[in-house]
Amino acid sequence: MFRLMVTQAKKHPSLIPLFFFIGLGASGAGLYLSRLAMFSPDVCWDKKNNPEPWKKLGYNHQYKFVAVNMDYKHLQKNGPDF
Repeated sequence: MFRLMVTQAKKHPSLIPLFFFIGLGASGAGLYLSRLAMFSPDVCWDKKNNPEPWKKLGYNHQYKFVAVNMDYKHLQKNGPDF
């Protein structure tokens, strides 16, 4: 399949940016999925040592990818401990 892409790119050079941006999008999607798999509190890989990792998150832990208007370092806890 890669050989076919190279031969088509040699015949039609206008396909080179298309192949580049498709590869860039696929690699970006793969990196984002690996980030979600490794650092998301909803995913549990080790059920023996940490069966419920979402319970160990603090109230000032940033688990979102981008926080626009929130500074999690200076966040105060308002509720009681259970």
